[in-house]
Amino acid sequence: MAGKKVIAICLSGGEFEKDEDGNLFYIGGDAHAMEVDDEMTYDNFITEVAEMFNYSTMAMSIKYFLLDNKKTLISISNDKDLKRMIKFHGDCNTTDIYVMNEEVVTADVSSMPGSRSSRTSLSEDGIFVDAPASLGDDIFGDSSEPSLLLDANFDIGDDSNNVDALFDIPSDLPLPLLTYNGEKHVKAAQQWQNIITGVGQRFNSVHEFRESLRKYAIAHQFAFRYKKNDSHRVTVRCKVDSCPWRIHASRLSTTQLICIKKMDSAHTCEGTAVPTGHQATRSWVASVIKEKLKEVPNYKPRDIVEDIKNEYGIQLNYFQAWRGKEIAKEQLQGSYKEAYGQLPSLCDSIMETNPGSLATFTTKDDSSFHRLFVSFHASIYGFQHGCRPLLFLDSVTLNSKYQGTLLTATAADGNDGVFPVAFAVVDAETNDNWHWFLVQLKNALSTCRGITFVADREKGMKESIINIFQDQNVYHGYCLHYLSEKLVRDLKGQFSLEVKRLMIEDLFAAAYAGTPEGFQICAERIKNISVEAYNWINQNEPEHWANAFFPGARYNHLTSNFGDEFYGWVSEAHELPITQMVDAIRCKMMDVMYARRVESSQWLTRLTPFMEEKLKKESVHVHPHPVLISSGNKVEVHGDSIEVVDIDNFICSCKGWQLTGLPCCHTIPVIACLNRDPYDYCSVYFTAVNYRLTYSESVHPILIIDKAVNDSSQGALSVTVKAPPTLRPPGRPVTKKSKSIGKRQLQCGRCKGTGHNKSTCKELLGT
Repeated sequence: MAGKKVIAICLSGGEFEKDEDGNLFYIGGDAHAMEVDDEMTYDNFITEVAEMFNYSTMAMSIKYFLLDNKKTLISISNDKDLKRMIKFHGDCNTTDIYVMNEEVVTADVSSMPGSRSSRTSLSEDGIFVDAPASLGDDIFGDSSEPSLLLDANFDIGDDSNNVDALFDIPSDLPLPLLTYNGEKHVKAAQQWQNIITGVGQRFNSVHEFRESLRKYAIAHQFAFRYKKNDSHRVTVRCKVDSCPWRIHASRLSTTQLICIKKMDSAHTCEGTAVPTGHQATRSWVASVIKEKLKEVPNYKPRDIVEDIKNEYGIQLNYFQAWRGKEIAKEQLQGSYKEAYGQLPSLCDSIMETNPGSLATFTTKDDSSFHRLFVSFHASIYGFQHGCRPLLFLDSVTLNSKYQGTLLTATAADGNDGVFPVAFAVVDAETNDNWHWFLVQLKNALSTCRGITFVADREKGMKESIINIFQDQNVYHGYCLHYLSEKLVRDLKGQFSLEVKRLMIEDLFAAAYAGTPEGFQICAERIKNISVEAYNWINQNEPEHWANAFFPGARYNHLTSNFGDEFYGWVSEAHELPITQMVDAIRCKMMDVMYARRVESSQWLTRLTPFMEEKLKKESVHVHPHPVLISSGNKVEVHGDSIEVVDIDNFICSCKGWQLTGLPCCHTIPVIACLNRDPYDYCSVYFTAVNYRLTYSESVHPILIIDKAVNDSSQGALSVTVKAPPTLRPPGRPVTKKSKSIGKRQLQCGRCKGTGHNKSTCKELLGT
């Protein structure tokens, strides 16, 4: 059995500061996370931490704070220290640990010939500069690590010669990283100073020689131009005409090797032609930022510009950084264009590894991508055997290279969690694409009878649902968000923002009202503001969106953006190539389904936790209403109003029981009087048994193979899918996920739920 474990947030590269109470807090640096348990050894722990930050285990110290003490750092230096840290934080999920590197060097600077580590520290009197070990040998005659105090008023300035004069450092000695006032004086590019050594040096290809030459020029801060540049010879001169620096390399006969034949390494220009970006190709920028892009997927071009300027002394423009990032992303993630050619393999693999799934695609006349539909067997089975017959249809805008839109169908599990049923990637959100999506959804589900769709009535949705499911007795509930937006548009801005807000609140209240009388009360409030708005409400088919008139079951879910959690999964993968995006969504679904299956196996309640809590709250708010029981199955409950409860048919005249699937405040007293179990009168969809059934099936791994390559080797004809013709337009991409995401919606001040306010909150029933 596993012991205690915590998530260690490893921080390095920042610095500590004190607040007014003397407590320390950490600012800046990078952060990584790792899981630590009491079975981990110190050696394994420190090795993993060292790999995170590319530090040496011999020059690294690790510290942490106790829970109630932010003034004293505790060191971890052996197995006992590590176990104590886990024990001290055993009741916490996470803990911060601080990684100090004794060798303060830039990335890879330790590989510079002749470089040694150095350190600086700030005191109240001045700056302590730890001199290089080799310098210490020359000055002090031993291998100690001397520290020299510079007076705090001493102005070192930007001229490194001041430092040379102060310490009498030979001009040809490579300086380590010294930090004065937080400014780096030695660039990371110095690792490339000796990448070209001179005549006789050989390279495996012309490309390797060109890349080495570029790094050499960046490290030595000069610009060059090609005099000859082809597949077998390269001649380069310094960009300053009067400078004698020159290099010539050519191919060795009968080989692909490139050898330097001539080189004049002397410069007279003294770096006057510092490169301003024209020497930095997109591929070079990509190679420099690739590792960081792995850790920071949202690495912004402006940050790339700043980092390369600081570390390599090259001033890029925004578009060089952006193009370099695009190349690095493609190198890390694969080709966006080639991914479309893998769609046939992707669909075959999904249906082969997940039997019962549906994965299909279509192309246009020119073989370019048109649409892709995916529904995993685990989703189909879980929806039909455990979820309410309720589907939310919505769309998410994709910001990938070729853009597109993700159409989604999500359901609500018994714990009111988002359960993805199907999704499709299409070239645009059109009536035709929605129609196609619904046709595929019907094909995926063995039966659609009795399903309620919550969706916008625009985009041809109303007609498509009627035509495709005409024999399935389905219902279409209009999304209340889209409806409220249409109300504001149709009123043509003649009201103030405050008045519009009040009308929308009344519209939501009318929609949530369970009876025609309650609906009319809310509608009258709108009529008092605007007769035009009142007429609009009555003319826009209340039977499709108002609880009082809607014939289907929506369980009080009146908006189609229920799947916000699922859209969050998509937002983490929407910039990937299409096949990788689908697989990333699959991985997330697989992980969530497994986690919920394991979690629910520990439940001891008959209902899911969320519904169990709602039932308890409803029971607490119940007042001792008089109950009049007759010999039949209908019972009168007297309170502020007289309601009739049909206990055998799960009906209350207030309609609260039918709308929520849980006994309402009028039903609970009846159940108590009859000495019956209230759990027997809750919807079966809210039981823990049904929830476990929802997540009983698993999403299995898939293997994407380039089918076109495999089939061509056998001489078979394969389906060709080309990238769509529409590329991402210029400019900054839109960051919002869809029209329905990020919009202001009502939030109840009592239960904190969305889609209603205090006046329509069910928490107030019976109070």
